Amino acid sequence: MACRRHARPVATIAIYSLKGGVGKTTLAVNLAWSAAAQSARRTLLWDLDPQAASSFLLTSKKPKGDALSIFSKDAAPDKLIRKTATQRLDLIAADASLRDLDLLFHELDKKKRLAKLLDGLSKDYDRILLDCPPGLTETNKQAMRAADLIVVPVIPSPLSQRAFEELIGYLGTTRRVLPVHVMVDRRRRLHGDSVASQPNWPAIPMASVIEQMSVRRAAVGEFAANSPAAAAFAGLWQEIEQWLAVPAR
Repeated sequence: MACRRHARPVATIAIYSLKGGVGKTTLAVNLAWSAAAQSARRTLLWDLDPQAASSFLLTSKKPKGDALSIFSKDAAPDKLIRKTATQRLDLIAADASLRDLDLLFHELDKKKRLAKLLDGLSKDYDRILLDCPPGLTETNKQAMRAADLIVVPVIPSPLSQRAFEELIGYLGTTRRVLPVHVMVDRRRRLHGDSVASQPNWPAIPMASVIEQMSVRRAAVGEFAANSPAAAAFAGLWQEIEQWLAVPAR
């Protein structure tokens, strides 16, 4: 567990990828679980993806279709916060209404709306994680501006590497970005070569226990604590805590 003494009072972490289907939600749920269960952080996972995969994994409640109201009606975010089965881990769930969020941001012309909402939540949490939708949208631009750290899942393949390079080109810096190799199968030469070319990037293995998350509706550490995948997520979270413990760069 990382030392708390020098850590910032609250930190916002965006889990983001230009491409879909790269394990973004898997990272978001497992990192949020690690923050709450392993580091004893008061943790909020805010699902901003209208596909609502994080919400499905962490709660059995059906969506009410009111996720957009936080932005459109100035509804208080804490009114939509749900407890999860994990102590200290709360959720703001997503639903299909968020498909209109980018249009709403443009209509309202509020480029710092998300950051303002996050500021209002900061007193209640140590770590806030944002499960962002794929693509370069206004929602994601706001999330990336507000985040202290952007965690980017990258499959060990040329196309995923290209998407990551495009993101860095947009941001103009790697200072607040942590790339993570995901779905790694070291039996594949392409994967092995890609991981070897970036030895400083954390790596999450391809594993059947990760696929079981959608059935168990829980983080890997909850039902397979001794698995290599659980150890990889725990190690990644420890690295994030160490990154956050360093004074602002």
